[in-house]
Amino acid sequence: MRKGAEAEAFTFTCQYPGFLFPGKTQMVTEGDTANVVQSRRVLSTVNPFSYLRAASAINAFNPDLLLMKYWMPFFGPSLGTVAARVKPKTRSIAILDNVLPHEKRFFDKAFNAYFLKRIDGFVAMSEQVRGDLLRLKPDAKVILLPHPVYDHFGEKPGRDDACRHLGIDSDSKNLLFFGFIRSYKGLDVLIDAFGKLPKDYRLIVAGESYGSFETYRNRIEASPNKENIHVFNDYIADNRVGNFFAAADVCILPYKSATQSGITGISYHFDTPIIATNKGGLAEFVQHDNTGIVVEDANSDLLAESIIGFFEKHDKQKFADNIGVYKKQLSWEHFAGEVSNFAKHL
Repeated sequence: MRKGAEAEAFTFTCQYPGFLFPGKTQMVTEGDTANVVQSRRVLSTVNPFSYLRAASAINAFNPDLLLMKYWMPFFGPSLGTVAARVKPKTRSIAILDNVLPHEKRFFDKAFNAYFLKRIDGFVAMSEQVRGDLLRLKPDAKVILLPHPVYDHFGEKPGRDDACRHLGIDSDSKNLLFFGFIRSYKGLDVLIDAFGKLPKDYRLIVAGESYGSFETYRNRIEASPNKENIHVFNDYIADNRVGNFFAAADVCILPYKSATQSGITGISYHFDTPIIATNKGGLAEFVQHDNTGIVVEDANSDLLAESIIGFFEKHDKQKFADNIGVYKKQLSWEHFAGEVSNFAKHL
């Protein structure tokens, strides 16, 4: 955005209270290599007085556009109040990861309604999200923009070095489940599917569990292939991400429900093909037999069959070449330009 306009970043002092955040930290860690954006920490979701202070700070900057990210209804009161308190000349746009939450809570409907009413325009990151929005707000002004490729993780390490770093055989067929572990993401389905694969496969599970990992641990222990499952149940800092994708032949998204996933943006950055279930908006970002494989349902038999087919029937380098072409359409510059053009017409 700063390449085309004067821009100021405002961020949170607190995003979640503890009971809504089962992870270990909400803060950037020393291992995160994301591009540093100078920002002002002004908004606490649990302190209504900060809503007014945040709006006041934004008004002092006097922007033409207020651009916000929205991914769960819990943020409706804080972000909605800020949007309502900015100057009349300031147009507000919300980039929507989700409109309907994956895990439902009693306040969802009211908080969503409060927020959506106060936003001038929306950027949906999948057709699923756009449809959800229009069901809640039929007159919404909305454009569809897919998630750009995450490009701040650096160069892809060599496969042998990455496997050695992780303690995994580089000659095996390596599958990767990456990201925060939540029930809707279907790790249990993947573990069951992996138990049906030959012994020359390896499964890498990398990510912090939101909630207890015990049910997955029990499933792993019951798997006939448990000795080939490598678990890194922790927050994965940015400087470690490359090793996981370099070690993997394919990234698996066995989601039971979905809107879209930022994991596609990481996987494509490293030219890693994807096997994903046909849930929500996932299939919009995986071109079947081109950048990956789409499985019709979160079913362990179907998933196992697709994984075997990936290795036996497809050329992995062809997938990587196709991803290289596709991801050129998913740049942050293109995304920012489309958002700016949209704002001019609100």
